[in-house]
Amino acid sequence: MITGGQRSGKSEEAERLALCLSAHPVYMATAQVLDDDFAHRVALHQQRRGPQWTSIEEPLCPSQHDLTGRVVLFDCLTLWLTNLLFKNDEEVDNKRIEQVLSEAKTEFERMVSQDATFIIVTNEIGLGGVSDSSLQRKFTDLQGWMNQYVAQLADEVILMVSGIAVKIK
Repeated sequence: MITGGQRSGKSEEAERLALCLSAHPVYMATAQVLDDDFAHRVALHQQRRGPQWTSIEEPLCPSQHDLTGRVVLFDCLTLWLTNLLFKNDEEVDNKRIEQVLSEAKTEFERMVSQDATFIIVTNEIGLGGVSDSSLQRKFTDLQGWMNQYVAQLADEVILMVSGIAVKIK
C-alpha cells in the first residue's frame, strides 16, 4: 500500500515498484473522468506509462477481472470509494458510510484473494483540519477506516512525503 497526500509522488512510486516486479504490469484505474481538469491529470498518468502496461478501467468491481499471476497497480482506493459512495445517488448519512465500507471491504477481499501481487495507491485525506462540510467529514472517516483495513492486510505500507518514500510497515 502506498499512501500520501495529493501530488506526493504516490503513483510514480507505485509505477516504479510495479515495473521492478514485472515487465508487463497491470494498471487498474478507478477514476471516472468528469471534467477537463481531471481529464488532463489522467492524460499525464497515461503518458508516463509505456506500452508494457496493460490498462484496465474499473470504477466499481475490480474483482471481476482475472488478475492471476500479474502485478497489479490499483490506482486509487480513494476514487474507487468515491465511485462506490455515489453510484446510486443515495443520501450520504452514517448508515450509507457503514454500508459502503462493508461493500468495499468485501469487494477488496475478492480482488486480493486472487493469486497476484497488488500495489494499492490511496490518499491520506484526514491529515488537515476538520472540514466544515458534513459530507467531507463522512468521506474522510470512510477513507480513514478503509485505509486502516488495507494497511492491516498489506505486507508493506509506504507513506509518500514530498516525493520521498517512507516505509511505515
